[in-house]
Amino acid sequence: MSDEIRSAEIHRKTTETEILLRMELDGTGSYQIDTEMPFLGHMLALFSMHSLCNLKVWARGDTEVDDHHTVEDIGLCFGLALKQAIGDKKGLRRYGSATIPMDEALARVVVDLSGRPYLSYHVPVPGERVGTFATELVEEFFRAVVNSAGITLHIDLIRGSNSHHI
Repeated sequence: MSDEIRSAEIHRKTTETEILLRMELDGTGSYQIDTEMPFLGHMLALFSMHSLCNLKVWARGDTEVDDHHTVEDIGLCFGLALKQAIGDKKGLRRYGSATIPMDEALARVVVDLSGRPYLSYHVPVPGERVGTFATELVEEFFRAVVNSAGITLHIDLIRGSNSHHI
Protein backbone atom coordinates (compact mmCIF):
# COMPACT_ATOMS: atom_id res chain seq x y z
CA MET A 1 0.00 0.00 0.00
CA SER A 2 1.13 3.53 -0.71
CA ASP A 3 0.89 6.43 1.73
CA GLU A 4 -2.14 7.73 -0.16
CA ILE A 5 -5.11 8.46 2.10
CA ARG A 6 -8.04 6.29 1.11
CA SER A 7 -11.00 8.51 1.91
CA ALA A 8 -13.99 10.17 0.30
CA GLU A 9 -16.60 12.75 1.12
CA ILE A 10 -20.03 12.72 -0.51
CA HIS A 11 -22.75 15.35 -0.36
CA ARG A 12 -26.13 14.45 -1.84
CA LYS A 13 -29.12 16.78 -1.84
CA THR A 14 -32.45 15.87 -3.41
CA THR A 15 -36.01 17.06 -2.88
CA GLU A 16 -36.42 14.28 -0.27
CA THR A 17 -33.04 14.11 1.47
CA GLU A 18 -29.75 15.75 2.26
CA ILE A 19 -26.81 13.50 3.13
CA LEU A 20 -23.23 14.31 4.10
CA LEU A 21 -20.97 11.25 4.41
CA ARG A 22 -17.22 11.01 4.97
CA MET A 23 -15.37 7.70 4.99
CA GLU A 24 -11.71 7.00 5.77
CA LEU A 25 -10.82 3.38 5.10
CA ASP A 26 -7.57 3.42 7.07
CA GLY A 27 -8.92 4.80 10.31
CA THR A 28 -9.32 3.87 13.94
CA GLY A 29 -13.04 3.12 14.05
CA SER A 30 -14.11 6.60 15.07
CA TYR A 31 -17.57 7.71 14.03
CA GLN A 32 -20.09 10.53 14.17
CA ILE A 33 -23.53 9.38 13.11
CA ASP A 34 -26.67 11.51 12.98
CA THR A 35 -29.37 9.92 10.81
CA GLU A 36 -32.72 10.53 12.61
CA MET A 37 -33.01 6.71 12.66
CA PRO A 38 -31.50 5.26 15.85
CA PHE A 39 -31.21 1.65 14.65
CA LEU A 40 -29.54 2.59 11.35
CA GLY A 41 -27.21 4.89 13.26
CA HIS A 42 -26.38 2.01 15.60
CA MET A 43 -25.55 -0.28 12.67
CA LEU A 44 -23.38 2.34 10.95
CA ALA A 45 -21.51 2.96 14.21
CA LEU A 46 -20.88 -0.79 14.59
CA PHE A 47 -19.63 -0.98 11.00
CA SER A 48 -17.14 1.78 11.77
CA MET A 49 -15.99 0.26 15.06
CA HIS A 50 -15.48 -3.26 13.73
CA SER A 51 -13.98 -2.31 10.36
CA LEU A 52 -11.72 0.39 11.86
CA CYS A 53 -12.96 2.75 9.15
CA ASN A 54 -13.70 6.29 10.27
CA LEU A 55 -17.22 7.29 9.33
CA LYS A 56 -19.18 10.52 9.58
CA VAL A 57 -22.81 10.55 8.48
CA TRP A 58 -25.29 13.38 8.75
CA ALA A 59 -28.65 12.70 7.13
CA ARG A 60 -31.97 14.49 6.97
CA GLY A 61 -34.93 13.36 4.96
CA ASP A 62 -38.67 13.17 4.63
CA THR A 63 -38.93 10.72 7.53
CA GLU A 64 -42.41 12.05 8.28
CA VAL A 65 -43.41 10.14 5.11
CA ASP A 66 -41.18 7.15 5.96
CA ASP A 67 -37.48 6.29 6.20
CA HIS A 68 -37.13 4.77 2.72
CA HIS A 69 -35.65 7.74 0.84
CA THR A 70 -33.18 8.53 3.60
CA VAL A 71 -31.99 4.92 3.99
CA GLU A 72 -31.60 4.48 0.24
CA ASP A 73 -29.73 7.76 -0.17
CA ILE A 74 -27.40 6.97 2.74
CA GLY A 75 -26.69 3.65 0.98
CA LEU A 76 -25.99 5.46 -2.31
CA CYS A 77 -23.59 7.85 -0.57
CA PHE A 78 -21.94 5.00 1.35
CA GLY A 79 -21.36 3.08 -1.89
CA LEU A 80 -20.00 6.13 -3.72
CA ALA A 81 -17.66 6.90 -0.85
CA LEU A 82 -16.47 3.30 -0.76
CA LYS A 83 -15.85 3.30 -4.52
CA GLN A 84 -13.94 6.59 -4.38
CA ALA A 85 -11.93 5.60 -1.30
CA ILE A 86 -10.94 2.24 -2.80
CA GLY A 87 -9.83 4.00 -5.97
CA ASP A 88 -7.77 1.79 -8.28
CA LYS A 89 -7.93 -1.11 -5.75
CA LYS A 90 -4.12 -1.27 -5.62
CA GLY A 91 -3.02 -3.46 -2.70
CA LEU A 92 -6.51 -4.90 -2.15
CA ARG A 93 -7.70 -8.42 -2.72
CA ARG A 94 -10.67 -8.67 -5.05
CA TYR A 95 -12.64 -11.17 -2.93
CA GLY A 96 -13.48 -11.25 0.75
CA SER A 97 -15.80 -13.10 3.08
CA ALA A 98 -16.81 -13.28 6.71
CA THR A 99 -19.09 -15.47 8.79
CA ILE A 100 -20.19 -13.58 11.87
CA PRO A 101 -22.14 -14.71 14.98
CA MET A 102 -24.29 -12.46 17.16
CA ASP A 103 -25.64 -14.65 19.93
CA GLU A 104 -28.09 -17.06 18.21
CA ALA A 105 -27.76 -15.39 14.79
CA LEU A 106 -25.15 -16.40 12.23
CA ALA A 107 -24.63 -14.56 8.94
CA ARG A 108 -22.27 -14.92 6.00
CA VAL A 109 -21.21 -12.02 3.78
CA VAL A 110 -19.14 -12.44 0.61
CA VAL A 111 -17.91 -9.51 -1.48
CA ASP A 112 -16.30 -9.18 -4.91
CA LEU A 113 -14.81 -5.82 -5.87
CA SER A 114 -15.68 -6.71 -9.45
CA GLY A 115 -16.96 -3.41 -10.78
CA ARG A 116 -20.26 -5.16 -11.49
CA PRO A 117 -23.14 -4.36 -9.11
CA TYR A 118 -25.10 -7.35 -7.87
CA LEU A 119 -26.86 -8.08 -4.59
CA SER A 120 -27.92 -11.52 -3.41
CA TYR A 121 -29.81 -10.98 -0.17
CA HIS A 122 -31.25 -14.00 1.66
CA VAL A 123 -32.07 -12.68 5.12
CA PRO A 124 -35.51 -13.63 6.42
CA VAL A 125 -36.02 -11.28 9.37
CA PRO A 126 -38.90 -12.39 11.62
CA GLY A 127 -39.84 -8.92 12.86
CA GLU A 128 -41.11 -6.15 10.63
CA ARG A 129 -39.40 -3.55 12.82
CA VAL A 130 -36.45 -3.15 15.14
CA GLY A 131 -37.54 -0.25 17.29
CA THR A 132 -39.07 2.15 14.79
CA PHE A 133 -36.89 0.95 11.89
CA ALA A 134 -38.56 -1.12 9.13
CA THR A 135 -36.36 -4.18 8.61
CA GLU A 136 -37.26 -4.33 4.89
CA LEU A 137 -35.11 -1.21 4.44
CA VAL A 138 -31.90 -3.13 5.17
CA GLU A 139 -32.07 -4.78 1.75
CA GLU A 140 -32.75 -1.37 0.14
CA PHE A 141 -29.66 0.04 1.88
CA PHE A 142 -27.43 -2.76 0.58
CA ARG A 143 -28.93 -2.57 -2.94
CA ALA A 144 -28.05 1.13 -3.05
CA VAL A 145 -24.53 0.39 -1.76
CA VAL A 146 -23.78 -2.25 -4.41
CA ASN A 147 -25.26 -0.19 -7.24
CA SER A 148 -23.23 2.90 -6.44
CA ALA A 149 -20.03 1.07 -5.40
CA GLY A 150 -20.06 -1.39 -8.31
CA ILE A 151 -19.53 -4.44 -6.11
CA THR A 152 -21.05 -7.88 -5.91
CA LEU A 153 -22.37 -8.69 -2.45
CA HIS A 154 -23.93 -11.89 -1.12
CA ILE A 155 -25.57 -11.76 2.31
CA ASP A 156 -27.02 -14.97 3.75
CA LEU A 157 -28.60 -15.56 7.12
CA ILE A 158 -27.55 -19.05 8.14
CA ARG A 159 -29.66 -19.02 11.31
CA GLY A 160 -31.21 -16.59 13.74
CA SER A 161 -34.44 -15.69 15.46
CA ASN A 162 -33.87 -12.25 17.04
CA SER A 163 -34.44 -9.45 14.51
CA HIS A 164 -32.01 -7.12 16.28
CA HIS A 165 -29.22 -9.72 16.23
CA ILE A 166 -29.91 -10.63 12.60
